Amino acid sequence: MYKRPIFNELAARLTEPRRFIQVLVGPRQTGKTTLILQLLEHLKSNHRYETADAVPATSSIWIEQIWEAARLQANNSPDEEMILVIDEIQKINNWSETIKKLWDEDTRSQQNLKVILAGSSRLLMQQGLTESLAGRFESSYIGHWSFNEMEKAFGFNSVQYVWFGGYPGAAPLITDEKRWKEYILNSIIETSISKDILMLTRVDKPALMKRLFEMGCTYSGQILSFTKILGQLQDAGNSTTLSHYLSLLNTAGLLAGIEKYAADIIRKRASSPKFQVYNNAFISALRPENLTAMLQKPAQWGRFVESAIGAHLINEAQTAGFKIYYWRHRNDEIDFVLEKAGQIIAIEVKTGSETLTTGMSAFKKQFNPNKLLLIGKSGIPWEEFLTINPINLF
Repeated sequence: MYKRPIFNELAARLTEPRRFIQVLVGPRQTGKTTLILQLLEHLKSNHRYETADAVPATSSIWIEQIWEAARLQANNSPDEEMILVIDEIQKINNWSETIKKLWDEDTRSQQNLKVILAGSSRLLMQQGLTESLAGRFESSYIGHWSFNEMEKAFGFNSVQYVWFGGYPGAAPLITDEKRWKEYILNSIIETSISKDILMLTRVDKPALMKRLFEMGCTYSGQILSFTKILGQLQDAGNSTTLSHYLSLLNTAGLLAGIEKYAADIIRKRASSPKFQVYNNAFISALRPENLTAMLQKPAQWGRFVESAIGAHLINEAQTAGFKIYYWRHRNDEIDFVLEKAGQIIAIEVKTGSETLTTGMSAFKKQFNPNKLLLIGKSGIPWEEFLTINPINLF
């Protein structure tokens, strides 16, 4: 079975003496549970796997019960260590305070109980970690699958990846697009919104948030002001509401609003967002066409390619530590601007025959970036760019 690149890093951490809680966080259906099971099989340690999926949200005592059971199991085992895994931990109220108390008890009593926590709500996980568990954990982001991973694990080619995206569970279904789309819509999109956002966060207008997500998928790779969005939605509330809902969709690993690159933070945050899906599967699942029909529409296919480039960048940014923006001034535009440690890289995507853009010249004149990259026929082929780790561009 294919093992993701982070497997070796986590396996090495878990073979070290008990030091930190290992926290795995990321969107649904990206393979967190599979990765954990691979680790447990590889390590061959005494272990206990529990999930909070069916536990009442108020039942923090459940954590104490399974923790105590793991302690007893460890004490009655000839093994020197024990691994306790708690999946979907964010569903338990006050989970971080309970974990802190139990972890500190084990530290004082020298109980060799190693702990793995996993969750699919990035916002709630980070809140709990920073509030109560500071200094006690290491966090690993398990994001959407890259083209390299889908190619190695399932034999995807670049065109298939742009259309079907990077969901391992859906990969065997791509020969039946109707079934594939139903799986993406019902098992991933609907479940992510209902379980990772609506059940855990107050949302006054859930229908509005779902409509915002659909619009964001339709316009992925395009810049839209919240004012323009409000004009296309009924019962839209206000710009603040939409901005909040977009932030929630972002923390669930579904849809982001990329900010405009500017010299100061205030101007960045006041900019109109550029919608960007985390996975192109969301766009394809909402489209009536199949892949064959879409390939007959060069202009629309070009937007799919640009969105795939954006998804590649925004997913890698979660772990590589660079920031991603767009830039526009009047008629001049740059698709993506990457920034890390004072270095700036401007990226323009052209899937047609264009070779020169006024945006590149204008951006260079104003900001003097370290690199100007053209993705397209006269620059880096988009198929090749999807295989590159963006952090290596710096």
